[in-house]
Amino acid sequence: MADVAIKRALLSVSDKSGLVELGTALAGRGVELVSTGGTAKALREAGLDVRDVSDLTGFPEMMDGRVKTLHPMVHGGLLAVRNNPEHAAAMEAHAIGAIDLVVVNLYPFEATVAKGAERDEIIENIDIGGPSMVRSAAKNHQFVTIVTDPADYPALLGELEASGATSLDFRRQCAAKAFAATAAYDSMISQWFAFADQRQLFPDFLAINGKAPVELRYGENPHQQAALYTPVGPHARGIAQAEQLQGKALSYNNYNDADAALELCAEFAGGEPAVVIVKHANPCGVAQAATLLEAWNDALACDSVSAFGGIVAVNTELDGATAAAICEIFTEVVIAPAVSDAAREAFAKKKNLRLLVTGDLPDPRRGGLAVKPITGGLLVQTRDNGAITEADLKVVTQREPTEQELRDCLFAWTVARHVKSNAIVYAKDGATAGIGAGQMNRRDSSRIAAMKAAEAAESYGWEQSRTVGSAVASDAFFPFADGLLAAAEAGASAIIQPGGSIRDDEVIAAADERGLAMVFTGMRHFRH
Repeated sequence: MADVAIKRALLSVSDKSGLVELGTALAGRGVELVSTGGTAKALREAGLDVRDVSDLTGFPEMMDGRVKTLHPMVHGGLLAVRNNPEHAAAMEAHAIGAIDLVVVNLYPFEATVAKGAERDEIIENIDIGGPSMVRSAAKNHQFVTIVTDPADYPALLGELEASGATSLDFRRQCAAKAFAATAAYDSMISQWFAFADQRQLFPDFLAINGKAPVELRYGENPHQQAALYTPVGPHARGIAQAEQLQGKALSYNNYNDADAALELCAEFAGGEPAVVIVKHANPCGVAQAATLLEAWNDALACDSVSAFGGIVAVNTELDGATAAAICEIFTEVVIAPAVSDAAREAFAKKKNLRLLVTGDLPDPRRGGLAVKPITGGLLVQTRDNGAITEADLKVVTQREPTEQELRDCLFAWTVARHVKSNAIVYAKDGATAGIGAGQMNRRDSSRIAAMKAAEAAESYGWEQSRTVGSAVASDAFFPFADGLLAAAEAGASAIIQPGGSIRDDEVIAAADERGLAMVFTGMRHFRH
């Protein structure tokens, strides 16, 4: 069967946007309207003739509306295979009328949870009859049209405009969307029960879902396909929700790198102006200063070569002077909580540059789970939201760090937790001096970071590298003294690391021999 004429429609919606217009259009085509509760009331108030579901079933709505559509007179009219003689006979024997169109959207479970409702109210907003009708209609899409999204009302009416019928292709599309809607709805409920109600960290079944995909040009590489989904249910606001003020559409890599930049920049929320420059999901320059322009100059100086074609994030409103400075090099994406008119004017000259406004920065200490697919499974862990303060540090060397060294240690540590392992970060006076990322051993990370700092000194004509007198952060312990010795050779004067190696005594002795101050955090920050 291809086209199915719409003679009777059952409407029962929580979201009543577009309802009256849809009901009016259906009634104008001679469609009998059957409805429930508040939906029926809204249609009647618009002057439309509506038949109550209770008239159809012969039973009143009962139990505070919990029972109204769960009845053979409804589901028989939805599930009957119209060209099956036995089904047709059963419909005739029991006076079951066919239902050709179902328009349903579900109780606002997500919104109820989001507003902080009490448990009883949340439970009452678990829809039972709605999903049952949706699934019945979707299963029998050969004969029944199911619409679950008000955004699809115009498409439905467009189908009906020519002949008063819907096509099989349209019904298939609607059925697919309907099953996705009920799956997402059940997923939200299961997540609430597991995480909020039962306080389970890792439930027996993990439901993961997303909605409203944005199809991207390609993935990490042109031969890969990609899309961006946003979570169904409560979630942090971030790059996916940012307002794009100008520039080309973001690519897969843009989103990935911009997220890395925003996550690190969020560490400095509420503090002095900070600038983060990211390339391939690794920071290549980070700085805090009295002004945003100073922070930009200091961050860029760390590795101006890698900054070309990078992602920039700032922790405060972006001003015109800083925007103009950023425009002096090729930049893919700029992210800020707010953007001044002068900054917008400066960026307007760079038509392809993507400019994103996030509003509030995400909370770097928020909870949640991180999920990574592997062949045959999913690796799931809690977010790395651990943090340390100066009070958590343990001095393990003969020399204690100065106050400035402590500040630089903590700054370097903040950056290092966002650098791919093995990670080494040199920092001095609130700016990164050199960053070594993603190496297979810590010594090489130390040397690469020092090499980059030396190149920066030569490029800018400084008398010496900024690693001289710097603090060095290591995301994990030094398994041998060689990584620390490489830092000492670069002129570092203080070290911050987790500690915990079986060779800690050897590493501490090497630090003492060179007059370094070293503190242990007791917390590791691997990032793979």
